[in-house]
Amino acid sequence: MAWMYAEYLADELLRTGDLMEPATLEFRAGRDALALTIFLLDGSVAGALPAARVDELRLLTASGTPWRRWVRTRLAAPVAGGTGADLALARSAWRWLEETELLAADLEAIGQLPPWEPDGGAEEEARVWTPAWQLGLPLGHLAVHLY
Repeated sequence: MAWMYAEYLADELLRTGDLMEPATLEFRAGRDALALTIFLLDGSVAGALPAARVDELRLLTASGTPWRRWVRTRLAAPVAGGTGADLALARSAWRWLEETELLAADLEAIGQLPPWEPDGGAEEEARVWTPAWQLGLPLGHLAVHLY
């Protein structure tokens, strides 16, 4: 139940933020990344997220943090308040986040355009295949900020 509750909280945070259509793969990536963070932070989360937990979520999901390494380390150990079934569901979500690639805007290419050049055909926007967790983590972070 701990995993399902973490997934529920993540879903609610993303829906409240109204950042992405719930039927998209990007939404799923954000929900799974955020659910993993909530679950691994404390597998026994109950009720609404306390302010201290929200601050921890903001710090853990911030750009430039070693979130991926943190997830791998935490998944390797038993999670407080989580059962074997919870851990199996969390590991399954992690596998999906790591193994699935989504086609996304190439943010590095966007930053390299000289400011004086027009958009240069937005219809041919540079896109790259990106691991789902790399899209989901910033989405989850933004949802936590909007909470």
